[in-house]
Amino acid sequence: MRSIDHLLFLGARAEQHRKRYSIDALVAGISSLFITLCIYEFKLYPKIPSISLLYIVLVLVLASTRGLYAAIVASVVAFFSFDYYLITPLYNFTVGTFEEWLALFVFLIVSIITGQLASALRQRAEEATQREQETRTLYELVNATTSEEDLDRQLSIVAEAIVNVFSDAGVYSCAMLLPDDTGKLALRVETCRSPRSLPLTADEEATAKLAMKQGEMIDLYHDAVLAQSSQQSPHWIRRVLMAEKPEVSYARMIPLMIGQRCVGVVRLLVEKRGRLLVVDRKQTSGKGQMHSQAAFFWTFLDQAAAIIDRARLHRESLQVELLQRTDALRSALLSSVSHDLRTPLSSIKAAASSLLQEDVQWDEETRSSFAQAIEREADRLNRLVGNLLDMSRIEGGALRSEKEWYPLDELIHDVLGHMHLLLQGREIRVTIPEDLPPVELDYLQMDQVLTNLLENAERHTPVATPIEIEVEKIDEHIEVCIGDYGPGVPAEDRERIFDKFYRVLSTRQGRNSTMGSGLGLAVCRGLVEAHGGHIWVENREGEKGVIFHFTLPSGKVNG
Repeated sequence: MRSIDHLLFLGARAEQHRKRYSIDALVAGISSLFITLCIYEFKLYPKIPSISLLYIVLVLVLASTRGLYAAIVASVVAFFSFDYYLITPLYNFTVGTFEEWLALFVFLIVSIITGQLASALRQRAEEATQREQETRTLYELVNATTSEEDLDRQLSIVAEAIVNVFSDAGVYSCAMLLPDDTGKLALRVETCRSPRSLPLTADEEATAKLAMKQGEMIDLYHDAVLAQSSQQSPHWIRRVLMAEKPEVSYARMIPLMIGQRCVGVVRLLVEKRGRLLVVDRKQTSGKGQMHSQAAFFWTFLDQAAAIIDRARLHRESLQVELLQRTDALRSALLSSVSHDLRTPLSSIKAAASSLLQEDVQWDEETRSSFAQAIEREADRLNRLVGNLLDMSRIEGGALRSEKEWYPLDELIHDVLGHMHLLLQGREIRVTIPEDLPPVELDYLQMDQVLTNLLENAERHTPVATPIEIEVEKIDEHIEVCIGDYGPGVPAEDRERIFDKFYRVLSTRQGRNSTMGSGLGLAVCRGLVEAHGGHIWVENREGEKGVIFHFTLPSGKVNG
């Protein structure tokens, strides 16, 4: 693997270790000397031959609380102080008998072994506690990122976690850089806990590009001498993972890898007090606290890389789904519209060809019938084209409603007037209250809604059955109902009939059941919702037929 496999772990500082060792030695030495002086003062030895077991207890306590180093120091101090103050001859380090020498050495060995065992148990307990904390941290991280759908928000959560967890090691800023559509690295998220955070400089941007290109981790060390000599911009010196320089601040560029592919770069800003330990990623599965902590840090970066890769896969899946839907809609459009265009065009062509026949003398009634057929089919073509245009405007977000106050009863009568040829021979029952207030609407769009609903009722119902139009004011809206006595709509299709190109098979029992583009009801829903209303369909209770309902908000006319 390439040098990207070498990653830092931001561990504890050497100064903290030296300070802890000094305190451990001081506590262990004083404790051992205190027990020795108590035994000496109260002359407990040799009255109580086994009094040296007190040192064993002290070693166990220190090993369990302070660690192996304190236990060994306590054992050595106890060995020499016991010999100096309690073994004859007193006040020197000589021993009079072989048995006492043997007892002292056995005591020292037992103390050291006891301290090692107790310290090992303590270390295992600490490691178990640390693993539990790491597992809880990672669980919370994964849970927080999976509950978010936005990529930037997910990466912000990971960046905040890195800064919070590794702040003691000097990390005070974490930024995520991702390639845009053109392949250029761009700063997506940044989390900082210090006002010393610097924006992405030209040096850092170039170094991030190099890190992503080579798949290698690169350090930028801040040159304090150059920074003091220039007040314009900070200066950085680029080094590829060289010797640590804990006395200076630096930026570290870490590529985010998925296999052999780099999906982004993490920029860490680390203050000068932070200490770096370089660990081969191959060794992070080994034993030892350093390896365990390095693997813990790797998990954060792997989580960020996985989030970025999932976002990429999600975008690609959406594109594939969009292409599939586009292809399906294109096929449905060609299948539906081509049929619906051919039918009226064929009728117009046949009627026009008949009128142009010079060898046939048509009477006035027949000529009028041909002309009405041409007008009727031309109106049908006009409605089909209008539905297509309205549907494209609705989906493109270009639909604009030019609303004005208009009496709804007049609109209904206007629609019935220009549809008289299509509805010729049908019984139309209209119920409109006399005190119906005007409604703020777009005349042409509501005309299209009523026309589509009436044409749908005419197409799917027998000629002998009536079509009912009822208007009612309910609370703060006007409800319009258009009912018929056709075959009805199955319950599972009542929502889908408002989708584009969807046709209900069970309703194809009327005279013109094979006709219809599947756009009329979809256009109705878009236009009604653009007016702030709602449209739905219900079957009649106890008899055949359906009722289409749509609502329009009612208000007060200004002035």
